[in-house]
Amino acid sequence: MDNKLIKKALIQPGKGNKDYSDGAKVTFHIKTETCEEEAKLVDNSRQWKEPMELILGKKFKLEVLEACIRTMLPGEIASFDIDKSLLTSYPLVSKTLREAYSKTKINKEKKPHHCCGMGFKEGLGFPDLDELVKNPKNLKFIIELLKVAGHGSYRKEFWAMNEDERLASIPSLKEEGNKSYRDGDHEDASAKYSEALGRLEQLMLREKPGDEEWEHLYQMKVPLLLNFSQCQILQGQYYQAIEHCTTVLDKDPDNVKALFRRGRAYVEVFSPAEARKDLTKATNLDTSLALACRKLLDQLAKMEAEKNSQDRTVYSKMFTSS
Repeated sequence: MDNKLIKKALIQPGKGNKDYSDGAKVTFHIKTETCEEEAKLVDNSRQWKEPMELILGKKFKLEVLEACIRTMLPGEIASFDIDKSLLTSYPLVSKTLREAYSKTKINKEKKPHHCCGMGFKEGLGFPDLDELVKNPKNLKFIIELLKVAGHGSYRKEFWAMNEDERLASIPSLKEEGNKSYRDGDHEDASAKYSEALGRLEQLMLREKPGDEEWEHLYQMKVPLLLNFSQCQILQGQYYQAIEHCTTVLDKDPDNVKALFRRGRAYVEVFSPAEARKDLTKATNLDTSLALACRKLLDQLAKMEAEKNSQDRTVYSKMFTSS
């Protein structure tokens, strides 16, 4: 860190050991203000949804911020007066952070104007940041380092993983979801399955449908869809379960689990014809499901009888003279 361009002042000492090898994840709050006699606030992460996180060594666009953090211990609070020559990327980084972390929807300035310093024809949409682009200033960073997690001691964000890590993370999430399901925590299981599906779909977008790698990824997706649909049924999210089972059945019309679960969901939303079709087919394909399908069909029959009785009552009242 260049002491001529960055001046550090300790506000509160930290403690513990430094593990600042590349790949370590730091969590911190940062307040940015101008270095003027009457300082002007630029950003304050305590007004955002959550503290900032940064993975060291990932070529963060604001290198000076990483340099400052590498001088700190966990729990430390320090201020850094930074020369404007090191802050050319700050306006763009600030714009990105505001849009990502703001608690409320950002209403940005719509009026276009030229920002020579950054090469943007329409500015950044924030008047104070556009002013920093046109008239760079020294800034003060007040940083509170909340936590440092060494490389390998935390779960990486999906964006920070390489291709092998991304693929390997999916079975891991599935197993976590399975454990939560076995423990009866269907909400957490749903969250794990949903995250795994989201990751798979991102990987599938990079492959051509029908190609070998796409098919491999799709086969990983099927059990996740089925597990997810089971959790959704148990949580009363029947239409979502129908949608996910249908995705499986569009490619594999004889998938028994998908037929049974969709049939069960159709019973719950009272779609008699669709429910009978799925449950009958499931029974024909797997006789071990006959008893379970029969119970659901009996439930459906009772629901139909109750509805018919209600309908008759309504009709009789319609034609009864007052």
